[in-house]
Amino acid sequence: MQHSVAILGGGVAGLSAAHELAERQFQVRVYERKPVLGGKARSIPVPGSGTQGRAPLPGEHGFRFFPGFYRHVTDTMRRTPYGPRGNTYENLTVATRMLLARAGQTEITWLARCPRTLDDFRVFLLQLLTPFGVPQKELAFFVSRILTIATSCQERRLAEYENLSWWDFIAAEKMSKTYQAYLGQGVTRSMVAMRAEESSTRTVGTTQLQLLTGLISEDRVFDRLLSGPTNDVWIDPWTRYLEGLGVEFHRGAGVVEIRTDGTCVTGAVVSSGGTLAEITADFYIAALPVEVMAALMTPGLKKAAPSLANLDKLQTRWMNGIQFYLCRDEPLVHGHAIYLDSPWALTSISQRQFWTGVDLSRYGNGAVRGILSVDISDWDMPGVLYGKPARECTAEEIKEEVWAQLKQHLNDNGAAPIQDANLVTWFLDPSIEFPNPGEAANAEPLLINTAGSLQYRPEAQVELENFFVASDYVRTYTDIACMEAANEAARRAVNSLLLASGSSAAPAELWPLEEPKFLKPLQELDRIRFKLGLPHHLGFIR
Repeated sequence: MQHSVAILGGGVAGLSAAHELAERQFQVRVYERKPVLGGKARSIPVPGSGTQGRAPLPGEHGFRFFPGFYRHVTDTMRRTPYGPRGNTYENLTVATRMLLARAGQTEITWLARCPRTLDDFRVFLLQLLTPFGVPQKELAFFVSRILTIATSCQERRLAEYENLSWWDFIAAEKMSKTYQAYLGQGVTRSMVAMRAEESSTRTVGTTQLQLLTGLISEDRVFDRLLSGPTNDVWIDPWTRYLEGLGVEFHRGAGVVEIRTDGTCVTGAVVSSGGTLAEITADFYIAALPVEVMAALMTPGLKKAAPSLANLDKLQTRWMNGIQFYLCRDEPLVHGHAIYLDSPWALTSISQRQFWTGVDLSRYGNGAVRGILSVDISDWDMPGVLYGKPARECTAEEIKEEVWAQLKQHLNDNGAAPIQDANLVTWFLDPSIEFPNPGEAANAEPLLINTAGSLQYRPEAQVELENFFVASDYVRTYTDIACMEAANEAARRAVNSLLLASGSSAAPAELWPLEEPKFLKPLQELDRIRFKLGLPHHLGFIR
């Protein structure tokens, strides 16, 4: 008997669940409220930008970031055909450098992989010799905090670090302004999209450790980027493959109600074109963002699935992108640029250098030769141009403010890569909605794991017999709001569904986070200390 599954949501989690189920011969229907699939990972054609038969310029919610510790989503990409004999994983390119840009100061180029070439060693030595501005004593303390995380057992991380903010863990309040800005706020919010003042030490510390492992391991990478617009090289080939497996996609169908009899989900109501319709299936997977799922939690649904009752206590923040289209390409660095002093916590990628097979002259008006894709991670701090936070600015003001912050960081020491004459046009993520009295609204915020929030996050298997959840708020090894967590959560939901349906199909594979093997004896020692009620041997300075 072929079981039917309704997947509510067509982002990365929904597509990942559909992939695993379709390959196991389930009848799958996906319902997505937007007219396009891919969720936050999709690329977005810039409306009205294509002229004389050219394709619209490629915009996006924010640039794609595939760290080396991603294994679930990259496994799915390896299983997604692309071209005559390839797969979409082959469209990932390894970044080799990272730029730390500081306002009015010399930029620092860091190696973004374990040294492999003579030039890699040159860059590595230069980054050691370049003054960073953080006092040596404070830098040593920060390193000791990373080592503490690295040598702590999982039990301590869960019991102690989950309820402690990263800001307190690294004792930022007692340190210099430079320490707070660079090591406390800058790197944390730029690379993990979290605020050090409120985010869980367990989550931030574990993620920082994974990123660092990618930098020092010969067999790992720090960062990978797609070789073209996201839809072209990933999402569209993926959805075509799933359609070939029999998956039905219902676009423009947003979920407005999930119905239950207290034991099972009996149906879901979707809105499509202003018309309401009830859909039914044997099993249901909710692959919806936390703010959408929380709004669907009726008293009856909370009673039937109490593990979902506290979703409204989980917090979200804004992390949205803006693209600047240039008539002359400015590569900046072969990887991410982090703007350490930017009040809006900017990071950027110069896309053209990674899009080696893409002819940008075939997009827009034909004049674009480079794309600088910028993510804004802090929407609450006043900017340098208008003195207002991003959420209180108009779209034009956001563009001018981001452009000004880029100039402040990059146009120094005789260099001026950010020039007004080089800007053809720009595009702000349409999830930022205008007008809205007083400030902008964000239709697609990002979950953040605040200290102590794990208690509100469910497993993929909830109390209802035929209903499962797959989203980045689900408890996973990955633990942060990203494509990898969404894919992992989908696999967990599918595995629970396989058990509930009595299927004999093999479960979807799951991978715990890997840490350097040399740390294991120290983590085991800490496990003994933890069980004896003793603190970590490195102590903790408050």
